Amino acid sequence: MHNFKIYFSLILIAVLFGCSESRIANRTPDDRGYLVKVGDKAPNFKMEFTDGSSAKLSDYRGQTVMLQFTASWCGVCIKEMPHIEKEIWQEWKDDGLIVIGVDRDEPLEKAELLIEKTNVSYPIALDPGAEIYHKFAGQKTGVTRNVIIDKNGKIIFLTRLFDPEEFEEMKKKIADSL
Repeated sequence: MHNFKIYFSLILIAVLFGCSESRIANRTPDDRGYLVKVGDKAPNFKMEFTDGSSAKLSDYRGQTVMLQFTASWCGVCIKEMPHIEKEIWQEWKDDGLIVIGVDRDEPLEKAELLIEKTNVSYPIALDPGAEIYHKFAGQKTGVTRNVIIDKNGKIIFLTRLFDPEEFEEMKKKIADSL
């Protein structure tokens, strides 16, 4: 009977708390459209890059990661990307920072045009069907989002749109995490 109570208690805890990804999937978007929040463990996913390679987010555990959600039709993204390239990627890529642009729901050709237009050298992952995007933000929300993930896989900063003040805060958070 005692073992049954322990077993039942463990099952109850598992059902009530679930895994972090299922809790994220059941959330409603916050006022900026995020399904995740600072302090959450980042959901894991597999991504295919424009160069044909692939990786999982968890492959970068032990490094600070910046996910930059973008699209070729997004004017704010196009404005922000050169800043990310110059002030973040070029500044810290040799210090172990990983920057990954995640092109929301566009074919390879569109992503390649975006890279050419913005002249960025950080890797761009394809996100067909916006499956990766929807692990972080709601269905009817817009891009121009950055998610900063620490070496332990925990979200430490979230941005929305391109606000120079928020961008500077993000840079400080990245520097502190390296």
